[in-house]
Amino acid sequence: MAVPVSQMWTVVTYVLKQQWAGRKQYPFVLMLEPLFRCNLACAGCGKIQYPAHVLKMNLSPEDCFRAVDECGAPMVSIPGGEPLMHPEIDKIVEGLVARKKYIYLCTNALLLKEKLHLFKPSKYLSFSVHVDGQKEHHDFSVCKEGGYEQAIEGIRVAVEAGFRVTTNTTLFDGADPKSVRSFFDEMMDLGVEGMMLSPGYSYDKAPDQQHFLGRGRTRRLFRSILSNRKASWKFNMSPLFLEFLMGKRHYVCTPWGMPTYNVFGWQKPCYLLQDGYTDTFAELLAETKWEDYGTESGNPKCANCMVHSGYEATAVSHQFGSWKGFFELVRANFALYRDPEAAKLLEEPVKPVHAPAGLVQLTLKTEAKHATSELASH
Repeated sequence: MAVPVSQMWTVVTYVLKQQWAGRKQYPFVLMLEPLFRCNLACAGCGKIQYPAHVLKMNLSPEDCFRAVDECGAPMVSIPGGEPLMHPEIDKIVEGLVARKKYIYLCTNALLLKEKLHLFKPSKYLSFSVHVDGQKEHHDFSVCKEGGYEQAIEGIRVAVEAGFRVTTNTTLFDGADPKSVRSFFDEMMDLGVEGMMLSPGYSYDKAPDQQHFLGRGRTRRLFRSILSNRKASWKFNMSPLFLEFLMGKRHYVCTPWGMPTYNVFGWQKPCYLLQDGYTDTFAELLAETKWEDYGTESGNPKCANCMVHSGYEATAVSHQFGSWKGFFELVRANFALYRDPEAAKLLEEPVKPVHAPAGLVQLTLKTEAKHATSELASH
């Protein structure tokens, strides 16, 4: 099992309570961004493109606790930026553990070995290490040579120290299915608890706009990767959401399922789009025109989105919303998805990994290093 029974039980009872109470809009995971700055300059990320004065900003532990209490979601994901760069990240995690929230601290692991002593192993804490495939693909994705080795070393040290560790992988156009499947084997051999997957989403500020996936290519890619799978692979996410990525299910977006709180407040409508902010979670639910978002809305910003922050909450609500959904979940947990046609996709020639046109990786890395050094001195 990819997650502790206690976590699964907490999520199930929480979802059922919301449904029994007749609530249509309720959070599943809080996306808590305590800072935007990072020690990487990934081509597919727009977070570090903020001006310097914004990159210097931090949420205080008290800000984080207030948002978590206000939202009430049973799980908290802490992305960024790089959360391990926050000067009080240990206090934030300690406070959330005391509240019995299940935490996924997202990290590129460059600082994990150095910072690990600040934390204590707990069933409530998992380090979600960002690894975008095998060495060549990962280093290209994060625009840093040697990034893969550092991430793997961080995973190894954390696992040996008794921490829960998962991986978080974003796949872009040109990803090699055979390499991704080999990557799954490597992560299982490292002893990670489970793997999370998502197709890349087109951030407006991302330097590389050429390698984001459309819906059709997303389904084709995930079908080739996840069909004919090995029983040893463990995924830390809803198996029905994985079926959605493979094109086996149709779901509508649940943008309020994973709300975001950051240095600007509650972000409308979701982690991936910025259409304004509110001061409270109640205002976020009441003031956001939810009908304007999701594929069915016709909003061009949502046209190709299939990422977990919008659709995994839908899958979770489905799987626990009826007996039919629950039985589909049970079946999906044991399915290996034998598919001869998908197997043929693995025989296609592999696209070489190369820098996208117009992307000067060396410049990005130099700017990120300079910005990081400058911010660290303040």
